[in-house]
Amino acid sequence: MNSLNLPFVEPPASVLEAAVHPDPYPFYAALLQGPPLVFDPDQRFWIAARSSVIREALANPVLRVRPVGQPVLPAIAGTAAGEVFGDLVRMNDGKRHAAPKVALSAFLSRVDLDEVRQKAASMAIATANGKLASARELTTWMLDLPVMTVASLLGFADEECPHIARLTAGFAACLSPHTDVAGLQAASVAAADLRGRLAQKVADTAAIRGSALASLQEEARRSGWTDAGAVLSNLTGLLSQTFEATAGLLGNCLVALANHSGLLQAVRSGPALRLQLVHEVGRHDPSIHNTRRFAAEATTLAGVALKEGDAVVLLLGAAGRDPGCHPQPDDLLLHRPNRPTPAFGGGRHQCPGQAVASHVVAGALDGWLDVTGGQLGALPSSWHYRPSLNARVPVFTAFRGRSSTASHQPYRYGQP
Repeated sequence: MNSLNLPFVEPPASVLEAAVHPDPYPFYAALLQGPPLVFDPDQRFWIAARSSVIREALANPVLRVRPVGQPVLPAIAGTAAGEVFGDLVRMNDGKRHAAPKVALSAFLSRVDLDEVRQKAASMAIATANGKLASARELTTWMLDLPVMTVASLLGFADEECPHIARLTAGFAACLSPHTDVAGLQAASVAAADLRGRLAQKVADTAAIRGSALASLQEEARRSGWTDAGAVLSNLTGLLSQTFEATAGLLGNCLVALANHSGLLQAVRSGPALRLQLVHEVGRHDPSIHNTRRFAAEATTLAGVALKEGDAVVLLLGAAGRDPGCHPQPDDLLLHRPNRPTPAFGGGRHQCPGQAVASHVVAGALDGWLDVTGGQLGALPSSWHYRPSLNARVPVFTAFRGRSSTASHQPYRYGQP
């Protein structure tokens, strides 16, 4: 368990345990000092930690997001959840990626970011006021708020949004290898329900000029994306990505406020610094720590020959601390002039929702500060991370309490 007074902890046993480790960054630093590409004989995959190698991998058209012949996770193949998964832009390459990516990128680029932030703040206030008295309530708020905000922007009424958040959580469970058979079945039920509700919302709002879904339909037509079912799947995917990645970013911002002395006072001073905090946490302690690529044919990466079928784990969390890309990589700096954020991907798979996600989190922090007054006692004092192979999403386990006046110091890995 992580806390403000974390004792020395052993490094993760594997890169697949790093995302949920209390402090994986010294482990990442050791990998960054090693060869550009290393092979794990136990897990039978290659590991890339350096920013330059990760950029090279993301730009290599031979390195695909899914193994050849396995477009869908085997556990959900042939189910409603599997149908959604197979349609997702971020889980495809080639023709099934190109036109949908153009449409989604254009759609998300036209979203009014100020409106996104204001909506997130208002929903944060409405859902947090009087309901953040425990660590469990703070965790629930963190997980639900981003999805509720995006659901609202897609046209769902505020009273519908909590149910959309619950359905999204149910569907997102299918993406975890830790989910049991019952959970996978529930995920398919949730996926079908979400798609049905989104289909109805598209039908209701497609003719409303200026609505978000009408805008998406317009961009889909322009790009030649004619698969209406895939559009619904990707709207479902937008919600599920928000549930994990955006909620994790919000949670990690709260962790940063708890861990770094002086930071809370700094972000109280104005909204611009809160957005800078979101950007910097996205680099310093991101919510997505790795992604995988699979060689569709023989190729090379960092001068190393890869065979067809070889897998590469790209350590995005390590790349965010790469001293070759980030001066003072271990320092959390709100005024960092150049801040690449590897956790949002790159190349043809650069996340098109980065700006929207960042403004959702900034708005959530605006609302949290409004409700709590930005008091130290409103922050968590301990936490662990949701089971995951690649996502770093905190679960708060103890709360400072409103009367807390204890000082908080930057924590250092390995200090007793």
